[in-house]
Amino acid sequence: MHTTTYQKVFYRAGPARLFRPEIKRRKNAAAKMKRTLTLLTLYAITMALLESAVVVYMRRLYYPDNPLNLFPLQFLNSYDSLLEISREASTIAMILIVALLAERGSTTRRFAAFVYVFGVWDLFYYFWLKVLMDWPVSWLEWDVLFLIPILWLGPWICPAMIALLFVTWGFHALHSTKNISFTSRSLVVFICGAITGLIPFLQPAAAVMMEGGSEALSQYTPNGFWWWLFVPGFLLMTWGLGLTLRGEENKGPYKP
Repeated sequence: MHTTTYQKVFYRAGPARLFRPEIKRRKNAAAKMKRTLTLLTLYAITMALLESAVVVYMRRLYYPDNPLNLFPLQFLNSYDSLLEISREASTIAMILIVALLAERGSTTRRFAAFVYVFGVWDLFYYFWLKVLMDWPVSWLEWDVLFLIPILWLGPWICPAMIALLFVTWGFHALHSTKNISFTSRSLVVFICGAITGLIPFLQPAAAVMMEGGSEALSQYTPNGFWWWLFVPGFLLMTWGLGLTLRGEENKGPYKP
């Protein structure tokens, strides 16, 4: 009985030796990703400390009597809006640039790197604020979350929940041996959730501005958050990201 050349090589080398290059490639890829995630995590943590330190100084300048009490929004009467918007835009740009440098794979993996860094940064931003000035005082304390295009207002725990979702999904997506990618279905679900979850943050400032302008906004105090809209939006975002991790939506192994 004649054997093929492949069979001869297989019998002589053994299956372990034949698959050794592939095993070595996967180990190297896993080690590289572990190093990348470690560096991204350290970057986000240190950047969060820088951001929180700036906010501590701002609180002391705008609220010298009680830096822990952000409302009413008295800082709106004297702050430089262009400067603050530029600072926040630069923060997002820094996170995006680092994510793009760290991950050069598919668009979904680059997005995963971005939301992972953003999530770690946001979580540790509140962690450092608690360490530096013992704020937030309560789980449902309101914060000024963002300034572009208008003020985002809401309980700090809400962006922290989204940040935790981003960290969890981003970590799994980057660590996965599968070729994680958004499909039309998962992308639509995620975008619908993001828009739905965004509206409760924009609603307070938008409503006050339409009624009384910027002067009324500077006197605003929290009077209710649209949890009824935020929670479904958060669940839709979770569902959309979860769909990308399902086996039937993964398109084969990922090859870095």
